[in-house]
Amino acid sequence: MEEAIRKADVLIEALPYIKKFHKKVIVIKYGGSIMGDEKIRNGVLEDIVFLNFMGLRTILVHGGGPNISERMRASGKKTEFVEGMRVTDEETLQLVEEELLVLNEMIVKEINDLGAKAVGLNGKNDELIQVEKKKAKIDIGLVGNIKGINTELLNNELKKDRVVVVLPMGKGKDRKIYNVNADEAAASIAASLAAEKFVLMTNVKGIMRNSEDKNSFISTLTVEEVSGLIENKIIQQGMIPKVNACVVALNGGVKKTHIIDARTPHGLLLEIFTDQGIGTEIIR
Repeated sequence: MEEAIRKADVLIEALPYIKKFHKKVIVIKYGGSIMGDEKIRNGVLEDIVFLNFMGLRTILVHGGGPNISERMRASGKKTEFVEGMRVTDEETLQLVEEELLVLNEMIVKEINDLGAKAVGLNGKNDELIQVEKKKAKIDIGLVGNIKGINTELLNNELKKDRVVVVLPMGKGKDRKIYNVNADEAAASIAASLAAEKFVLMTNVKGIMRNSEDKNSFISTLTVEEVSGLIENKIIQQGMIPKVNACVVALNGGVKKTHIIDARTPHGLLLEIFTDQGIGTEIIR
């Protein structure tokens, strides 16, 4: 009986959040090595299906870096990064799209199998993700800088109560197809829709003041505090683009952003529907 009462208490705690977020847009970025772990992926997708049935309008933007790098190794192509961006020639672009399409179809199928309705969208189609060639200190090839998002297309799918699964590629006015960073794509989509929440799922707990000290976890940060933590090298390496994506989303009108650990069972639900949450939230 006590266990049943405890479960009821959890549901009651979630009720104000369910009411608050009903029909609101939430954008989730999920990718990297954690996507390859079937148990973790199934847990994340279960949470997304739950959000869908609770009435949240959910967009999932996925990357596929490890899959792409492995495919390039197998084909004998060298993987090269400049300022965190994959140098992309025509052959690499084809490999990127092929791998992302496989992942997109897998995620859509798994969400459908869990009982929700999902639709996969390729960012290069229907002007979903509009880009121009990204500038860097050296030419990085067919890598896109996002200039616009087709919000009408996304809203039309969300109104059908579908989970929208976006493959991050873009098309330029030059009619060329470009590789797009998934964090940037997710942040731009969240900003363009003024989403209620933007959630980045990673393989770390969140932001720590000292990576060696589990008690140094930071639960809440403001945009102003973020720049200081980057300057002081507390936020560094792979966390910088994720934090910057949160800042872009917030500056574009997103209410709250979150960085959470996808390895925590039902971490997405805990972050959204409980008072305490589990990750680092970044707010204006």
